Amino acid sequence: MTETMNRFNDICPIPDSNVPETIERLIANSYFRRAAEAFVKPLPWEQFTAVMSQCRTKDDFQRYIIYPAMKQLIAKTTADMSGAGWENIPEGIGTLFISNHRDIVLDAAFLNMLMVDKEKPTTEIAIGDNLLIYPWIEELVRLNKSFIVKRGVSVRQMLEVSKHLSEYIYDTVNRRAQPAWIAQREGRAKDSNDKTQVSLLKMLTLYNSSDPAKALQDLHIVPLSISYELDPCDYLKAKEFQLKRDNPGHRKTEADDIENMYTGIMGFKGRVTFRFGTCIDQAIREIPAATGRNELLEQVASIIDREIYRNYTFFPFNWVAYDLMTGTGRFSSQYTDEDVSKFNAYLQKQIEKINIANRDDDFLRVKMTEMYGNTVKNHLEA
Repeated sequence: MTETMNRFNDICPIPDSNVPETIERLIANSYFRRAAEAFVKPLPWEQFTAVMSQCRTKDDFQRYIIYPAMKQLIAKTTADMSGAGWENIPEGIGTLFISNHRDIVLDAAFLNMLMVDKEKPTTEIAIGDNLLIYPWIEELVRLNKSFIVKRGVSVRQMLEVSKHLSEYIYDTVNRRAQPAWIAQREGRAKDSNDKTQVSLLKMLTLYNSSDPAKALQDLHIVPLSISYELDPCDYLKAKEFQLKRDNPGHRKTEADDIENMYTGIMGFKGRVTFRFGTCIDQAIREIPAATGRNELLEQVASIIDREIYRNYTFFPFNWVAYDLMTGTGRFSSQYTDEDVSKFNAYLQKQIEKINIANRDDDFLRVKMTEMYGNTVKNHLEA
């Protein structure tokens, strides 16, 4: 383990030996206090930090700090949280969960809550360095078993950085037999049209690029479908669609990232379901040995996508949105007239939160409807 940490020090979670000093630094950081105090209320800060100071390992930190805070958040911001398909997780070996991506912070955090409840080891979490806006955020996420995906590097450095990450993920899953989680693409699919990036799979094979099929099988990939009844960031995503439509050069700012993270964490999500698909080892074995590298990666991306689409959970708003998108009543048996009224009222309420010049309500409504309907569309195609 120490050798692993030394070799991957720049990206791996904080070693247990460094946990106490990292916690000390966090407690002394006024910015961390400002952010964390809101989450731990009504617990007094002194009491919270006393518990935090007693943590000696990352598992301690997750169990005594993250778990109770997340339980409180789940009670406040969801109507229900559940997991399904547990029998699909291979026993006794490491696993790489590849999932669709709905929330910047909570997808992996919620997954680990479910893992703790099922008495399974928590996953190591891939997180892009673009979200590590302040040094204390990086310390906090690495304390919570996150490993860093470096994005802000030159084209010249990209191959080296990607190979290093690939070797770390292999080391985690195969050599240390730990579970790990990574999203199927960089950033969230703003319109919920979830597609696995072939470039992600290419990165995963770099540690053994001479045999990409074996490289992927050695990771024991389990596709994971994440379904949120409501997306608190839907109006922020719709706003970004209009800003990019009106100005193709529009780029999100650091403040936008913080607003998206905060809204996603604190907003109401309704019912949330995590469903594990079938491990794809066997499906990869069935791809003919003569298949070229690029074609193989394309096929594996499709296998993962189909498994994710097959295992979505749907709520009335998804069926309503699909029928509105397609101008049909195909799923009218799945919802009531009241559900349609609620959906339209919900969209209007979200649109009212958007404060931009020349707000195009019709365009925004279409975009948000797609966010809720595209999952049904992909499920039907799968």
